[in-house]
Amino acid sequence: GTPGYGLYEGTLPSGLAYAVLSLQGRVFMANNEDPFRAADKLLSQIAAKVIVVDFHAEATSEKCALGWYLDGRVTAVIGTHTHIPTADDRVLNNGTAYQTDVGMSGPYDSIIGVQKELVLERFLTSMPSKFEAAKGDPRMAALLIECDPATGHALSTERLLLGE
Repeated sequence: GTPGYGLYEGTLPSGLAYAVLSLQGRVFMANNEDPFRAADKLLSQIAAKVIVVDFHAEATSEKCALGWYLDGRVTAVIGTHTHIPTADDRVLNNGTAYQTDVGMSGPYDSIIGVQKELVLERFLTSMPSKFEAAKGDPRMAALLIECDPATGHALSTERLLLGE
């Protein structure tokens, strides 16, 4: 019942087929479908071996659980949403690359991308306020994954945080 479509399939110029799944968590987030069952359903439709899952979720436990649930069935499970890169990138036992949160690409002189003063005001007063994007210290967070194109299994991971 949640609008949107969580699957993109493509082919690289080399001819390698790949898929990207975008799933949303349910813990601390509004009425989303079960990401575990949604993953099962979408994976049954994919022929590609290289499959990356972007898991947009709040709770680290839910992200970790999905990583283990999909271990060996997808190339990578990469968490997003909390904006702060975690230092737990690794290849799980059955060949799935995993990171709880890749972090944000945006202004790091901020509170998760928003002007610090506006967020602090909300915490100090509990009053709603308009959030404006911060502008300082742009960075790009990413996870570099090496994988075997024949099996789709990850071989290694490397966290990246690129700045000015």
